[in-house]
Amino acid sequence: MTTPTAASALATSDAVLDREETISRDELEALQLSRLQHTVAYAYDRVPLYKRKFDEAGVHPTDLRELSDLGKFPFTTKEDLRLEYPFGMFAVPQHEVARIHASSGTTGRATVVGYTKKDLADWAKLVARSLRASGVRPGMKVHNAYGYGLFTGGMGAHAGAEALGCTVIPISGGQTERQITLIQDFKPDAILATPTYLLTIADAMMKQGIDPASTSLKFAVLGAEPWTEEMRHELEVMMNIKACDIYGLSEVMGPGVAGEAVETQDGSHIWEDHFRPEIIDAFDPSVVLGDGEPGELVFTSLTKEALPIIRYRTKDLTRLLPGTARPAHRRMGRITGRSDDMIILRGVNLFPSQIEEIALRIPELSPHFQLELTRPEGQRMDQLTVKIERRESVTVEGVASAAKVLQQQIKIHVGSSCTVNVVEPGSLERSNGKLRRIYDMRPKA
Repeated sequence: MTTPTAASALATSDAVLDREETISRDELEALQLSRLQHTVAYAYDRVPLYKRKFDEAGVHPTDLRELSDLGKFPFTTKEDLRLEYPFGMFAVPQHEVARIHASSGTTGRATVVGYTKKDLADWAKLVARSLRASGVRPGMKVHNAYGYGLFTGGMGAHAGAEALGCTVIPISGGQTERQITLIQDFKPDAILATPTYLLTIADAMMKQGIDPASTSLKFAVLGAEPWTEEMRHELEVMMNIKACDIYGLSEVMGPGVAGEAVETQDGSHIWEDHFRPEIIDAFDPSVVLGDGEPGELVFTSLTKEALPIIRYRTKDLTRLLPGTARPAHRRMGRITGRSDDMIILRGVNLFPSQIEEIALRIPELSPHFQLELTRPEGQRMDQLTVKIERRESVTVEGVASAAKVLQQQIKIHVGSSCTVNVVEPGSLERSNGKLRRIYDMRPKA
């Protein structure tokens, strides 16, 4: 958490909150129960998959009498959405679906999500709420560098910024040189992007001789990939901004499921008037964990019409914490990784965010890194190589020392041995949206 500044104090002094942001926890949970009972019955009546799954599990919507009863109901997974491709999960007839989004399908059949006009209005309202919490205000110019298209990020962020009363610059992702030109010419107040792509923009500015801290930008609302406090500090210092997290995923809604408050910067508040979160044991999903315990995040939608989602397993690993800036709404801890991005290296669980956290504490090393997994011929043990760029000012002696420190710190804090290869600045792939960190070059079974 960073110390509040004049900018963050100013950003919160004139905020007009939604009524649901100010209600008590008891009022919020009463609202959740009412909406949850409706959603579970609605999904059972309108989506064949849910009727089948509930019947197989021996539960009925009438069994949900209190919030804790949600644990009796079966999970929904990405595989369910793939099996029902394209429109089997929709709870409304086609003529009531106002928009369709879908995943890229790079790891299998695409997952498809739909929205009614009310869903789109709710989505825009929640993105607007998230942006406002992060310091963005009506009348500000917002540079939107999230990708447009079937990906929910670009259009979701765009609609939310417009709903807040902002002027939106819809640049989308990529075209980094053009991004820089528009930032200089249009002078936006805020930027929306993935954290690694904002880092790409800042690096490109420096290569052009532009000081990233000299731009008009005051706020950055960053999401779509896990990032660390160390990355936040890197971006805030480099660009003289306040950087806050925004969380979402297509299957649950898109960006705006949760948003971080600029005055506290202590994790994203989940908008629990629209979503009921749970944390489960990732290795024993039948166990629902208490607040503060780390595990896998699960969401149930409370107001969605086109695609209600019941106990969706996000694969994101985090924990639930008490609300602060929005006391009734619980916060998410930092996403430590995704269970499907977890590297198991010689029996040790490892996430890219752990490497980022360690590397950014070493002054000679930059935030640009890749993880390569190999299994040398004739060997049974997997090998991890961390390829990471040095900073421009680092000497040859500094490179060797930094590599040794990183290797030691990974061994101490992660518990796994690795090889560290410090490479030249600018030699690793840059992000144009979501960045690929893991390169698995092990032989396929």
